[in-house]
Amino acid sequence: MQDKRTWKILLLIGAITFGFWSLVYTNKLVRTLQREETKKIKQYAEALKLQLTIDEENQDAFNFIKDIIKNNETIPVIYTDDKGNLIDFVNIDPEKIKDPAYFKEKLEDMKATHTPIVIEFEGMKNYIYYETSTILNLLSIYPYVQLIIISLFIFVSYLAFNSSRKSEQNRIWVGMAKETAHQLGTPVSSIMAWIDYIKEAPPGSDNTEVLNELSNDVRRLELIVDRFSKIGSAPVLTEQYIYDILERALDYLEKRVSKQVNFSIVTVNESLMVYVNVSLFDWVVENICKNAIDAMDGKGNIFVDIKEDTKYIIIDIKDTGKGIASNKLKTVFNPGFTTKKRGWGLGLSLSKRIIESYHGGKVFVKESEVNKGTTFRIMLKKVVA
Repeated sequence: MQDKRTWKILLLIGAITFGFWSLVYTNKLVRTLQREETKKIKQYAEALKLQLTIDEENQDAFNFIKDIIKNNETIPVIYTDDKGNLIDFVNIDPEKIKDPAYFKEKLEDMKATHTPIVIEFEGMKNYIYYETSTILNLLSIYPYVQLIIISLFIFVSYLAFNSSRKSEQNRIWVGMAKETAHQLGTPVSSIMAWIDYIKEAPPGSDNTEVLNELSNDVRRLELIVDRFSKIGSAPVLTEQYIYDILERALDYLEKRVSKQVNFSIVTVNESLMVYVNVSLFDWVVENICKNAIDAMDGKGNIFVDIKEDTKYIIIDIKDTGKGIASNKLKTVFNPGFTTKKRGWGLGLSLSKRIIESYHGGKVFVKESEVNKGTTFRIMLKKVVA
């Protein structure tokens, strides 16, 4: 979820930055072209003036001036006498200019946009009216068209991200409901089994051990309720011996899974302490171990190795299961990820949230090889004496 918010922000910043600099650059380009067009129309006016004074017998000069006049292929121009009669025009539709109404309207538009250039010759005044070229007009509105396109892009992207977020939320809600049922399933099934055992036991049998296991399962139900109540709020972390927590968690699982699953813990120091919320951390261990059991089809080994560095207690949970394909390693903690046919894919996502958001630690796949197994690594801040 955080990644999606980051992408939204980056997308918005990128689009705004691109639009801003595009607008600045295009406006600068438009101003440069406007100055060039102003120079060009002044040269055109000077050429017309020289054309009136130069002797046509001076062929080279006359052709040079004529070329200058012809070089204007973009700027619309109307050339009139002092009474407003049309003398010549350039870059205007010849059929339209014949229409007096069109001619008058065009002339008024040119007067409104640019001051006419006056050509004086032998006491007479002619006028050159002009307007910005079509290319420059298009270029001047181009950045605004860009901004509209960018805005539409941002809007469509927002809708796509929002739709994706709602879809993810729906998956999470469905997953939470199924995860609740799954969490309750183990102790409830166990309680029902113990009740059947007591019913079938001969009268006067010693049920002390059974009652102890029933008590454990009831406490388990209380623990599950406590876990779900902590999701969404900041849990209290306390100093705990990590070896004892893991031993209790694995002991509970070992009695309730296939006898063909073997658990083992290895550590060089059983007195290592971490800041942890026990009920939530147990949940993480269970989720990883249950995934491992599923990956091993209920038969194999789970090794837990505890060590330390200068800052963290490091817990590696390794299984001998099917492993995870390399192209799926980056998505194992996403809501909805599962390799099981009937899975809901929320356990690892919850585990990541518990370790990283609530404990300030790290959890990731340290290594995985198809058909050989997977190792999950958990890193928790250790208590420094």
